[in-house]
Amino acid sequence: MNKEKKIIQNNKVGIVKTHTFSFDSLKLESGEKFGPVNLAYETYGFLNKDKSNAILITHALSGDAHAAGVHEGKDNPGWWDDFIGPAKAFDTDKYFVICSNILGGCKGSTGPASINPKTARPYALDFPLITINDIVNAQKRLVEYLGIEKLLSVVGGSMGGQQVLSWLVNYPQNIRSAVPIATTIKHSPQQIAFNEVGRQAIMADGHWKSGSYYEGTAPSKGLAVARMIGHITYMSDKSMAEKFGRAKKDIAETFKFTADFEVEGYLRYRGDNFVKRFDANSYLYITKAMDNFDASGGRRFEEILRGIKVKVLVISFKSDWLYPAYQSKEIVKACKLAGVETTYCEIASTYGHDAFLLEVEEETHLLKHFLKKVFYAYEVTGDYGA
Repeated sequence: MNKEKKIIQNNKVGIVKTHTFSFDSLKLESGEKFGPVNLAYETYGFLNKDKSNAILITHALSGDAHAAGVHEGKDNPGWWDDFIGPAKAFDTDKYFVICSNILGGCKGSTGPASINPKTARPYALDFPLITINDIVNAQKRLVEYLGIEKLLSVVGGSMGGQQVLSWLVNYPQNIRSAVPIATTIKHSPQQIAFNEVGRQAIMADGHWKSGSYYEGTAPSKGLAVARMIGHITYMSDKSMAEKFGRAKKDIAETFKFTADFEVEGYLRYRGDNFVKRFDANSYLYITKAMDNFDASGGRRFEEILRGIKVKVLVISFKSDWLYPAYQSKEIVKACKLAGVETTYCEIASTYGHDAFLLEVEEETHLLKHFLKKVFYAYEVTGDYGA
């Protein structure tokens, strides 16, 4: 077996564990003091002696802390498993990779489904409105807990990209580089509209009961419809045509509105599967945080970025119509005007918005080269200053 093939076969992270970091309280952007807070997180690779090789991965709407590897006794590879591991984009023989479930999530971090210590019942809609900046402030506490003063990079796509921009704006002194992928400075009316339709689908479900459904039946149908709507926006017209065409399923017994097209069955499957692992109230809170996010703070984005000494790589995808390339180009333009060292690449993918999860070869090439460049000063000179 040649060396290259051996590396490919042995580049898995392996068995990983999810950990919990807890702290008493967090001051939210609204001014409210909220706590206690738990954050679920996983790490891959090893932190070097001077703690200079840490990379924070930020997840998208439906993601969680489990970005790579598998849990013991399970066949459940992480959501970015193709990117994290020995010899991969985020080489765990070289870097220490961190991923945490966001505040407001439902996979181990404190969210609407968590128990409110004041009432001994789930928070439901007593959970406070949160922002992307609140999510990042909680992540910052985790990074500090891990003893890391300065991240080598923070990387994420979609909502994860919003978090990257929040780090870039609020904590530029604590990162050496930032990689926002398929994201935007702020949501367009169309992006807000898609999220609002999803929220309305959940709230129209008779089982939602103003968010107080935890002791009864969950609003599964509403959440499934919300996911179906979302999933349509994640794909492209071409990828749907290539995957399904107008093929019909072979169904023996039908009624007038059976899901007889393959694409209908696929969307129903995605919706039904999603409700098994996600909380409807978290969906409401997280999409609202995404819609309210504005990295510019209502100003010109380049004004916010001026003077920042961070290297930036922006990646977009040609067929992404949910977060179209022009929004990534707006980020690049602002960075350039602010004098921030920035590289931009638009990948000619047909996968639509989902491309940031699927274009492994192209993204790996870009990320490996960029991270090597960022880490160069430390590796060669030992200088980890700004």
